[in-house]
Amino acid sequence: MNPEDAINKVAIPTRSIRAGGLFGLMFMAMLLLGACSALPDKPIRAALYDFGPGPLGPLSATRQAPLAPLALADISTPGGVLDNQSVLYRLAYADAQQLRPYSQARWSMPPAQLVRQRLREALSRNRAVFNAGEGPALNRSVNQGVLPRMLQLQLEEFSHLFEAPGSSTGLIRLRATLVEIQPSGEKLLAQRNFTVQRPAPSNDAPGGVRALTAATDAAIEEISTWLQQVP
Repeated sequence: MNPEDAINKVAIPTRSIRAGGLFGLMFMAMLLLGACSALPDKPIRAALYDFGPGPLGPLSATRQAPLAPLALADISTPGGVLDNQSVLYRLAYADAQQLRPYSQARWSMPPAQLVRQRLREALSRNRAVFNAGEGPALNRSVNQGVLPRMLQLQLEEFSHLFEAPGSSTGLIRLRATLVEIQPSGEKLLAQRNFTVQRPAPSNDAPGGVRALTAATDAAIEEISTWLQQVP
């Protein structure tokens, strides 16, 4: 047999095998690309909201406050519905009893903690504010040996309320209790409910957050005024 004929007989199947292998690789690559395109998109991270930075004016140069010191307890949430970071809304025109969470909006911390933080910032502008669990000796030292009064709050409602499909407000409802700490226990001084609504600039999660921020600030102003009126 001619050597060239023998080489050609071997080379022809080799080329076929190589072509077949290349086609197989291309086919597998196409399958992989198709599978990747069928995968779901990366989940969208929920937007985080808080009440904003608050007043940015200069702080007072003096450390002395004109009003009596106050101890501030943690804000409780009956039922535990508000113990998570969900931004909640109600459709009052359809089912007022059902609270629904926005899927792509979250508070940076549970609402009770946000409200307490905002309240403490506001009250601290004209009085010393302590945590209820801080040392009694420290509390006595700022009020001539007398323990300060303590403010207790329950956050009962904190939702974006839709009265109609195109009309909504931010709604906050608080129960405030002011007590005097005595060696024998707590003495009730005053109690009041605060319910505040503010219109939402838009009927979505960002609009609800803005409305709830405005409602919270208005409720805090009412609480501050009430505290000054309690003898």
